[in-house]
Amino acid sequence: MRSLRTKITVMTLFVVIFAVTVVTASSVFFIRKTEHRKADQLLLLLCDTGEKNLEYYFSSVQRSVEKVATFVEADLDGIDDENLSRHVDHARVYFDQMAYKTNGVLTYYYRIDPSISDSIKGFWYTNLDGEGFVEHEVTDISSYDTSDTSKLVWFTVPKYENKPIWLPPYITDNLDIRVISYNVPIQWRGRFIGVVGIEIDYSTMAEQVDSIRLYDNGYAFLNDNRGNLFYHPRIDVSQLTEETMPEVPDGLLDQNTFVEYKFDGVKREAAWLPLSNGMRLNVSVPVSETEGDWHGLILNILIVALEVLIIASLFTMFYTKRIVRPLKQLTEAAEQTDRGNYDYILEYDEDDELGKLTSTFKRLSSHMKEHISSLNQQVFVDALTHVKNKGAFTEFTDDLQSRIDISDAELEFAIGVFDCDNLKQINDRYGHEKGDIYLKTASRAICSVFQHSPVFRIGGDEFSVIIMNDDYYNREALLKKFKKLVDDINNSAKNKWEQVNVSMGISEYDPENDSAVSDIVRRADRIMYEDKNNRKQQS
Repeated sequence: MRSLRTKITVMTLFVVIFAVTVVTASSVFFIRKTEHRKADQLLLLLCDTGEKNLEYYFSSVQRSVEKVATFVEADLDGIDDENLSRHVDHARVYFDQMAYKTNGVLTYYYRIDPSISDSIKGFWYTNLDGEGFVEHEVTDISSYDTSDTSKLVWFTVPKYENKPIWLPPYITDNLDIRVISYNVPIQWRGRFIGVVGIEIDYSTMAEQVDSIRLYDNGYAFLNDNRGNLFYHPRIDVSQLTEETMPEVPDGLLDQNTFVEYKFDGVKREAAWLPLSNGMRLNVSVPVSETEGDWHGLILNILIVALEVLIIASLFTMFYTKRIVRPLKQLTEAAEQTDRGNYDYILEYDEDDELGKLTSTFKRLSSHMKEHISSLNQQVFVDALTHVKNKGAFTEFTDDLQSRIDISDAELEFAIGVFDCDNLKQINDRYGHEKGDIYLKTASRAICSVFQHSPVFRIGGDEFSVIIMNDDYYNREALLKKFKKLVDDINNSAKNKWEQVNVSMGISEYDPENDSAVSDIVRRADRIMYEDKNNRKQQS
């Protein structure tokens, strides 16, 4: 028959090893998962920001050309030289107005097919020095075979395709400048008349793509769904031919948003988004850089876990002579630890073997709790209220700041600051458990009203809401709803800690005066303190 000491030793060692293994394995798993998710989010955020900037650039060109094409087709009243001459003059005036309203236009043109008229050729305007558009001598289309789409691509391709089209980068005629263009074929009574189009400088697009940087060796590039490169910061695309085009790495053309591939022997991860002109914007970074410092962190966790196991094993082997009650308490504490609850009390503090084992177990629990706390800090969720935490607030406001920096015209939001009054008095008088209830009640009230806006706990007793979308337009009604909800909660509350006493301040983003998100936060904070003072004076 085994002795009680042996049974206690075996059982205690099993519980300790199991608990440490579970916590260590969970820490390793969640650290890796969290770091990978953060890297993916950062890649997609940069890709999304770059995509929006490029799409704004491309869409302004596309809209302008399509408006000109609509005007031109509506203005056509005949294809004899007299009508065409008058028509081209009308188109010249309208196109000039549209070109000046469009960012990044290098050239614009309206060219008439030689089969329609030998004398009316259209026009071509250029802005090479940034000083304004000047008329340029047009290319003699009649000397080309317009059915050959390898020449005069800005004219022959839209004629052949018979639809609006973005053309990949090419060297424009006579100017020897690399451009991309959007072109629309003009029809009159089912007959091809000519082409209207805008060319934009390839280098301007390249500068926007090249500005997207991540980590030490991250960059962005453009290709299409067949792997053809349009821009790459480390490859001179202008010198590539079909024969010298590099082979597409395996995985790069995957249809998933996130792809992994190898380039120059380096394993890379990329996020990509499609552009309206048929290109794909890729943001790529070496996998080794996305992993960051989590390898060292995991190694430290394993070393600490091993040390804890060794210490616990030694203490368990030599100090197991205990009376039933403290041993029962210790067993119950081990079971609580196994379930993930580290907030328990071990009362046995005698200066003997079992007292030392109890002390060791307390330290072990503290280590575990610190590991879990460290893990919770890395994810963006507040452990008490389950809303987003201050780290998430910082990332969210950084994203808003980037949109402010690029003067995003569609950006509309407000920031609300909510401060829970008298939390310290509740903690001091009723205990921190009641204070936690007080905070949770306030958090639920805020979340239930601002259902479509992210809620953050940014301090011990302070919450913030970034009010956007429908909540932004209904903010006045939501404030009234929140005040009514607070009154209903307070009227039904039986205890002080079940009430919701919140001072609040809300400030809207003013694009004319606000250059930083911090300006809006400070304004909301000042309004909140004014509300707090008014509430004190009224009470």
